[in-house]
Amino acid sequence: MSTRLPTGGRLIDRTAKIAFTFNGKRLQGHPGDTLASALLASGQTILGRSFKYHRPRGVVASGAEEPNALVNLGRGPTHEPNQRATVTELFDGLTATSQNHWPSLEWDIGEVNAALARFLPAGFYYKTFIHPRPFWKHVFEPFIRQSAGLGKAPDPKHQDPDRYEHFYAHTDVVIAGGGIAGLQAALEAGRAGATVILCEQTAHWGGRAPVDGVEIDGQPAEDWINDTVQALEGMENVHLRLRTMVAGVYDHGYVIAYERVTDHAPDPDAPRHRLWRIRAGRIIAATGALERPLSFPGNDKPRVMLASAMRDYLVNWGVSPGDRTVVVTNNDDAYRTALAIKAAGLDVPCIVDARETADGPLVQEARARGIRVLTGMGIANVKGLRGVVAVQLGRQAGEGTVVEDVVCDAVAMSGGWSPVVHLWSHCGGKLSWDAAGAFFRPDPDRPPTNQHGEGFVVCAGAADGALHASETLENASTTARKTLASIGKLAPDAAVSKATAAAEAPLAPVWIMPQGAGPKKRAKMWLDFQNDVKVSDVQLAAREGYESVEHTKRYTTLGMATDQGKLSNINGLAVLADALGEDIPRVGTTTFRPPYTPISMGAIAGEARGAIFQPLRRTPIHGWHEANGAHWEPVGHWRRPYCFPRKGESHRDAVNREITATRTSLGLLDASTLGKIVVKGPDAGRFLDMLYTNMMSTLKPGKCRYGLMCSENGFLMDDGVVARLDEDTFLCHTTTGGADRIHAHMEDWLQTEWWDWKVYTANVTEQWAQIAVVGPKARAVLDKLGADIDLSDAALPFMAWAEGRIGGIDARVFRISFSGELSFEVAVPASLGRAFWDKLLEAGAEFGATPYGTEALHVMRAEKGFIMIGDETDGTVIPQDLGLDWAISKKKDDYLGKRAQERAHMTDPARWKLVGLETLDGSVLPDGSYALAEGVNENGQGNTQGRVTSTYYSPTLGRGIAMGLVLNGPDRMGEVITFNTTKKTVKGEAPKTVQARIVSPVFYDPEGEKQNV
Repeated sequence: MSTRLPTGGRLIDRTAKIAFTFNGKRLQGHPGDTLASALLASGQTILGRSFKYHRPRGVVASGAEEPNALVNLGRGPTHEPNQRATVTELFDGLTATSQNHWPSLEWDIGEVNAALARFLPAGFYYKTFIHPRPFWKHVFEPFIRQSAGLGKAPDPKHQDPDRYEHFYAHTDVVIAGGGIAGLQAALEAGRAGATVILCEQTAHWGGRAPVDGVEIDGQPAEDWINDTVQALEGMENVHLRLRTMVAGVYDHGYVIAYERVTDHAPDPDAPRHRLWRIRAGRIIAATGALERPLSFPGNDKPRVMLASAMRDYLVNWGVSPGDRTVVVTNNDDAYRTALAIKAAGLDVPCIVDARETADGPLVQEARARGIRVLTGMGIANVKGLRGVVAVQLGRQAGEGTVVEDVVCDAVAMSGGWSPVVHLWSHCGGKLSWDAAGAFFRPDPDRPPTNQHGEGFVVCAGAADGALHASETLENASTTARKTLASIGKLAPDAAVSKATAAAEAPLAPVWIMPQGAGPKKRAKMWLDFQNDVKVSDVQLAAREGYESVEHTKRYTTLGMATDQGKLSNINGLAVLADALGEDIPRVGTTTFRPPYTPISMGAIAGEARGAIFQPLRRTPIHGWHEANGAHWEPVGHWRRPYCFPRKGESHRDAVNREITATRTSLGLLDASTLGKIVVKGPDAGRFLDMLYTNMMSTLKPGKCRYGLMCSENGFLMDDGVVARLDEDTFLCHTTTGGADRIHAHMEDWLQTEWWDWKVYTANVTEQWAQIAVVGPKARAVLDKLGADIDLSDAALPFMAWAEGRIGGIDARVFRISFSGELSFEVAVPASLGRAFWDKLLEAGAEFGATPYGTEALHVMRAEKGFIMIGDETDGTVIPQDLGLDWAISKKKDDYLGKRAQERAHMTDPARWKLVGLETLDGSVLPDGSYALAEGVNENGQGNTQGRVTSTYYSPTLGRGIAMGLVLNGPDRMGEVITFNTTKKTVKGEAPKTVQARIVSPVFYDPEGEKQNV
């Protein structure tokens, strides 16, 4: 049955039709329709089911605040759940299905939950599972888990065919909202010469003004809107974006906006969604206001709608809400809906006004049109199973006694309006209670402030509490001018347009209807339509001690649905305040968090998908490695050669060959992935003294020093060699996977704690290619290339560095070693990295130059007893556990982690310490194996006294070697302990074990003679 009116619909093109499907049924709409308006026009009133009781639900709103009309869009690869029909623009071929029901939308077996409502009160889940109750747990838990959620997640087998992008912008002013307030603010900013981005989340400018019959400067609002948009389009400094929702405001004027680029007209050659990342000097939130529902029995039934939404469907899309509509209200604005329904040729049996008296211009006009106005009344019940067939009326001041039945098929409700203060609140803006309007509004004395203590977010128009059209434009103009002046932009004097609309009398704050009505078995009053939260649930939470609004929210799930309480929060707060006997301001509000409405995961990811989901980082020498058969190992975002196996050679054989060649002659390692961070400035030494456990400020230019870096909790987080380049400049080397993290760590402390220190940091990891030239022939091959640097031990001793040219290439040479051999790490510009590698291979051919990979590096490191971040450390290890007390300065008063390391459990002598381990049979201990001890722990498991952290086969020593953390390990040299080597035991079988002797962790060249030649 079509409910499309024969005329009207300012946003639709009646000359064209669009085909779409809903639950497999072929339907038609017009260009300009939303999915909701097209479905309503097709007679589809039930669009979904509620979460908890699976009650039939229809459209209640017309915008992003809609809690009920959630659908699945698309199928297969384009399937997307939980999309609001009210903001989904109709396009040819659109496919939608309803969700959260079985077997069908009209007949859902989950509706039986409503009959069990008395057994499913607020907090049911918590009460049921707080103690072990096997019957309840096994009966209810599987059912609840199966029922959880609304729509179904897309099938992971399908790849999203659409593409998404991020866009970055800097501007003086971002204006959120393209209603008449946002347009007026944009005019002021544009005329002042400020750069402006004006965002409107819908497809149309002007907001509610054209629907509400507002006139501006004596002409219809729509004419003023068109003229204003045309003027703004002619300003080069103003950028207009429709279908763009300002999702969140963050510190320092950082704004996220979400643009639905092609949702309304799918185009494979254009991005579907775009995420704007904007830095703005000021943000003006002209986000309008949302109408509140009223809480009366049966207020959730299909065809019970917000009065403003019903007006929207009539005026914008020419859709009839019903033939006979009862309007129930506590304010004058709802009378506009009654007049619009009457003007469309439909019937309004009565207007139910909770106020004892009502006599404003709109009320008088309604009476003049023959509409019956009942004051001091409320709806005591809505009759009908899957819709509305009648309402029962009672005195608002009474207890729900029915005094009259009114036959109708739709109800328009209005409980007043609440400013949309979300963006104001995202960065900490505070709110004040407006008792006259019964809403929270921005408190201008407590705005969000930037780093300079300046307010950088303001609200304009209805978002600032100026709900009447006659106030909106003046408020927006004044707000914009003050905001522009704060950034040095002055708008030229110009007359502000005047808006006119019928005057309105004050509303009466009505939160429960009728006022004395208690919860009835078949007449429940609903607050949160999607999550099935009733007035009685909030009252129960108050009785059970949940006095904090945040606790009540979580106990009842009020405001935790996908609409985030846009319709339910104020009513819920008022009911809670009444139950507690408190004023609403004392109860407070819940926390507003971005995004304002949901954002697609695709938009968040942007172009980070497929091959560039996690872009691989490649060294300048990557191509050579690939061409020469490297077996790759992921190290953070890098790919590093694990080894270079030759034909017929296993990986283990290749590693052994690389180690032997390096130890006996010459090995080459691509160490370009090593983190390199420049720290520069007069306070650089002082800064590094705080970051590292040892002294860096005393390091001389031309020298290097090994350093340890701890978190503020005292745990070892990175190690590396620091080189002093000059008096004010240091180069800090970090582990491969730690460069970005350590650089962020540095900046975090510089910006939040030591912001006044004169220090600059830069991550230059990818600016340099770095090659380790290692082995007894290392000096010989560099000399053969020709160097203007004296590489002798006397001129360039261990832990020193020099700068010059080698093989005709500018280079820095660091005399450092992670292998225990004579070693030079040579850094050259990244653009010359491959050329220098080729020169080394050519010159080193006579020495049997052998490229080696990460596994050979790790084995040689372990042979020398050198720790590795991530192996010997796991987030609970401190330097003292690893025998690195020598790297902790006794001269410094403080460093990050020092006080934490002095806590009792950090100095406990029972902490496990680093030792070397040799198996008695020469085998290789499994990584992570635990050393067994006598007895059992509190869990009944066998006690342990240590674990393996690094373990390898050493071709140099011809046996397995390992390092591990062992209880009192350094004091137990020579003792034999037993390790469990079985990862998974069979019941009844004893675990397999191996014995190992505790030895020094330095297995090879303990005196360091080879690295100092």
